[in-house]
Amino acid sequence: MDELMSVWQWLTDPAHWTGPDGIPVRTLQTLYISAAAMIIAIALAFPIGMITGHFRRFGNFVTNIGVIGRAIPTFALLIIFASWDAVGVGDLAAILALAIFAIPPLLTNTYVGVRDVDESMVEGATGMGMTNSQVLGRVELPTAVPLIGAGLRTTTVQVVATATLAALVGGGGLGRYVVDGFALQDVTLLMAGVVLVSVVSIGTEVILAVMQRLLTPLPLRLDRNKQMAEDAEASAA
Repeated sequence: MDELMSVWQWLTDPAHWTGPDGIPVRTLQTLYISAAAMIIAIALAFPIGMITGHFRRFGNFVTNIGVIGRAIPTFALLIIFASWDAVGVGDLAAILALAIFAIPPLLTNTYVGVRDVDESMVEGATGMGMTNSQVLGRVELPTAVPLIGAGLRTTTVQVVATATLAALVGGGGLGRYVVDGFALQDVTLLMAGVVLVSVVSIGTEVILAVMQRLLTPLPLRLDRNKQMAEDAEASAA
């Protein structure tokens, strides 16, 4: 109980909300690292996932990328990039490591989401004279939004939480509180960092969930709600 009170007092201390080491600055640093990593990952994963999913080819390639990506520890990537003279220690090493961490799930979800669109819808669009790009943009992508959005949401939250590792190689962000608290054996500082990272991660999840819902076409939203209601009734029975 005393530790919780100490953490609360630390978080509510105005001194910790100002200056270059203040909570707002550290939060923005975390969001910057996370956003930069996600932009790189999206720029690489989405086009490959959409194209391979549209043509329903190279499924083994996508699967292998996903398996290999999940098998490589993010911490190992962080150390590799930090040891590379062209990158060095700091935020860039964390951004690159997190981008590689984020690519496999984004690639897999995009590929599966586009690939699993009902073939009759694709055939109908093609029969109407749509080109491949039109079929992808007007039929497959809107239908794949729920799965792609779920992958994007989950991956982004994981990246935000994992961005704390940036502090291990001289980067900024909320991870500094965790790393410095551990180094100084300051439990209050460490726990305050953990609480802040958790709050930012949860906030990111909530915001992305709302955005995903707004971007999902209304018919798909209604179908999903109907399916959830049917599942609930089946569970109750």
